[in-house]
Amino acid sequence: MADIAAETPDEARAADGRRPGRRGLATRQKLLDCTADMLGAGSYRELKVVDIARAAGTSPATFYQYFADVESAVVVLAEEMAAQGKRFADHVRTSPWRGRKGYAAAEGLVDEVIEFWEEHRSVLRVVDLATDEGDARFANVRTRLLNDLNNALAEAIGEMKAGGRLPDDVEPHATAGVLVSMLVHVAAHRYGFEFWGVRTADLRTSMARIVYWSISGQKPPSA
Repeated sequence: MADIAAETPDEARAADGRRPGRRGLATRQKLLDCTADMLGAGSYRELKVVDIARAAGTSPATFYQYFADVESAVVVLAEEMAAQGKRFADHVRTSPWRGRKGYAAAEGLVDEVIEFWEEHRSVLRVVDLATDEGDARFANVRTRLLNDLNNALAEAIGEMKAGGRLPDDVEPHATAGVLVSMLVHVAAHRYGFEFWGVRTADLRTSMARIVYWSISGQKPPSA
């Protein structure tokens, strides 16, 4: 039988460097799950180790076996979340970007970003807050989450430019950066838009049209 402890990835090690066994990994995951649940239910600033441990049915001492503090647990959640963001770039790189199929690809990308932000809203809120405050750990997570998407969009735009479908003065990375910023900002603040009477369906359509036009250089197909 394989040694479970020996197969434990470095990021799942205990705070003292030990590799937890099966039970230890289960406890660590329970602490992470409770941290995620509590992030969604209240303020990040009010989250305490004792509350997380109580919710997980264990003690603060056990929490500190795996994480140095609350922020360390949230960083793990953020890193796990960022790893899932690879699907954005995969979508861009495997999609056609001309005609109705290209427009459907733009709609699909918009939907994926909106759904991702909805699923991970509480963790993303902490990532944004901590990044703005200069926490390099969270800034690195945000970069990993968005950089591959930015590069994939720049590649698609560059290919269209090389094929003569976009003007010579289009800068692929600049255009990609603008698209990523738009997608992220609207996904993060769509409830604010809805409060002012702008429907998510209309936001989705507007973003899809901008993404499609920016990549293909073509007018989006009509409904």
